[in-house]
Amino acid sequence: MSGEPPQPAPLVRDLAPTRPFIAPEELARRSGRASLIRLGANESAFGPPSEALAAMRAEIERASWYGDPESMELREALAARHGCHVENITVGAGIDDLLGLAVRAYLAPGDVSVATLGSYPTYAYHVTGYGATLATVPYRDDGSIDLEGLAARAHATRARHVYLANPDNPSGSFAPASDVRAFADALPPGALFVLDEAYGDFVPAPELLAEPIDPRIVRMRTFSKAFGLAGARIAYCIADRSVIAAFAKIRLQFGVNRIAQAGALAALGAHAYVADVVREVERGRADYEALGARLGLGTIPSRTNFVCFDLGTRARAEAMVDALLERGVFIRKPGAAPLDRYVRVTVGTESERAAFATSFAEALALAGANPATCP
Repeated sequence: MSGEPPQPAPLVRDLAPTRPFIAPEELARRSGRASLIRLGANESAFGPPSEALAAMRAEIERASWYGDPESMELREALAARHGCHVENITVGAGIDDLLGLAVRAYLAPGDVSVATLGSYPTYAYHVTGYGATLATVPYRDDGSIDLEGLAARAHATRARHVYLANPDNPSGSFAPASDVRAFADALPPGALFVLDEAYGDFVPAPELLAEPIDPRIVRMRTFSKAFGLAGARIAYCIADRSVIAAFAKIRLQFGVNRIAQAGALAALGAHAYVADVVREVERGRADYEALGARLGLGTIPSRTNFVCFDLGTRARAEAMVDALLERGVFIRKPGAAPLDRYVRVTVGTESERAAFATSFAEALALAGANPATCP
């Protein structure tokens, strides 16, 4: 064959190239290092529960088999955990996968979705990638989400979708259950409320929205954070049966591998281990907050496994990311104002936190002669 190559569909052709995340492996290659201290992707520094590792090792013997496309054993266990029916749960290859389902199923090209400007970028990636329009509201200056502003924007744009991460990424802030309930009640009729609770395991259950199924709300949870299974790519959502049925029409049937299913099922029983991880993350957040205070840097109160440090300006925050990378430490930063003056640091192990604290203090000290930049 010869001639002109086939062209993408107009929607894809006209999209600007975008990469929501650059992996630490790539950053290590760019910097000529074999590896980095990984404090940028909010992975668990503490690994999966031993029960999950054992289950996954055993399942490797059956890696030639497809996983159960219904994830039935896992869904039954999740339904028991959340006090709902199996028909209220679907499993996906991470929340990223589930966000794509929510967008494809409930946003037609040209429809409007509302989210906080600079919130988890994969959501915006899906909205624009499927031809819908994203309307945004900035964070408040203290890193909290403007729920009233989001609700007003949803009404003004006749939004069919509203996205909220709670606890939030990238700020770490948290809206109490009463505020989230009032927010849901203030949204336009017929709008789907996508509630991303990826960090919900770091918050005591009574502080989260109550469990009963609300037909307007899709709640998304993951095994990537407190359970330590980010690399297995497995998450789930809880929603009305009609929503789960809509997702079933378009989801990738074998998208969740059987090894991940086995690991997630075993991890659900590792209550003591997960509780230990949550406590260690709390200690790590306290360490970071104390470090910020010693260095004269503000921090945003966090209910996640990371903390944001205020560097004062976007330029200084960007320079700090580069300065730490030169020292072998991988962190990230929010990209949109007003949070673009912060750097975001995952809670590592005690030794990782100590290494970060040393490198961070060194970089700040070297920048002291010119506070607008870091080395």
